[in-house]
Amino acid sequence: MGKKAKSSRKGKKAWRANISTEDIEDFLDNSTKDALSGGSLAQVPSDSLFYVDKSRDLSVKRKIEKHREKVLRCDSMLQSNTFVEPVPSSTGKKSKKKSKVQIAKDTAQQGQKDSAGGDSGIVDIWDDKGELVIKTKKKPKTSVIPAVEIEPPGCSFNPPSESHQDALACAVADEMQKIYRNELGPEPIPLIVPGEAVNEEDMYFLEADSGSDTENEKQVEDGNTDLEKRPQKSKMVTQVEKNRRARRKEQLKAQAESTKAAQLSKEIDSLPDIIQEIEREEGEKQKRHLRRVTAKKERLKCCPPRLGKRKFQPAPAQVLLSEEITGSLRKLKGCCTLARDRFKSLEKRGLVVPSKKSSRK
Repeated sequence: MGKKAKSSRKGKKAWRANISTEDIEDFLDNSTKDALSGGSLAQVPSDSLFYVDKSRDLSVKRKIEKHREKVLRCDSMLQSNTFVEPVPSSTGKKSKKKSKVQIAKDTAQQGQKDSAGGDSGIVDIWDDKGELVIKTKKKPKTSVIPAVEIEPPGCSFNPPSESHQDALACAVADEMQKIYRNELGPEPIPLIVPGEAVNEEDMYFLEADSGSDTENEKQVEDGNTDLEKRPQKSKMVTQVEKNRRARRKEQLKAQAESTKAAQLSKEIDSLPDIIQEIEREEGEKQKRHLRRVTAKKERLKCCPPRLGKRKFQPAPAQVLLSEEITGSLRKLKGCCTLARDRFKSLEKRGLVVPSKKSSRK
């Protein structure tokens, strides 16, 4: 191929023909592209172009945690196992005079060590699990009734005559009260009702009589319903009657408003009396509350709170009869009531649920 013929450069016309316009065309193309895409990026500030990525890469984090969870066998053998008891010789003797705060601190440190061992030595310093937590035990309610009650002097093996008579009178009164309660109480429902058995023929007659009575009653009821269902003739209401009813309605409304205003003025006039009545009711309410509290305290002194479905039955007073008083401990008749007395004391203090008295078979 031959070389391209060179153009003449003698005139201005040749110069304009050989001038390159590629840069101008590129600029125009770029400007049209920027106009179509929303503007040039060179003029946009850097804050709108760039931002700090604060999101976490979960996949990478999971991989790291998965590798952290892997524990070598040599490390797992050194970790504490809850199912394996320590050797008694390796555990040091704990001091009995440790305070509650010190015990709580020790438990918190032990929990931190366990969690550190489980995570292969990595501990979150911002975690709130290592805070000091002191658990206080709830104190049980103390009973007002003493554990050992002192019996009256009349129950002694050699009591004075007056105190012995008083104790005997109390025991007799308790027994008589039980008798009167059984006699005057409601009669139990009998299991068998006395009467003669009805034959089958008589049963047929009774059923027939009952059926006829029910049919008559139904007929009477149907007749009443028919009378009620009859349509009533409505009367035409004239304009005069309508006006009279409207005037009557307005009069009743005005009368109700006047009575309401009179009642309100009467109540305003009687405000001091109302205040005195409220104060008197408040005083009565406080007295009633005080009486209820004192009665509850007195009740708790003699009987425990209700724990089960059975009420507490106090044991009878152990009083010797006049013939049984010997005046000497050697001649005193022995009785095995100590265990029963202790059990009744536990029931009375509300520590044991009262149970039904079981008889030996």
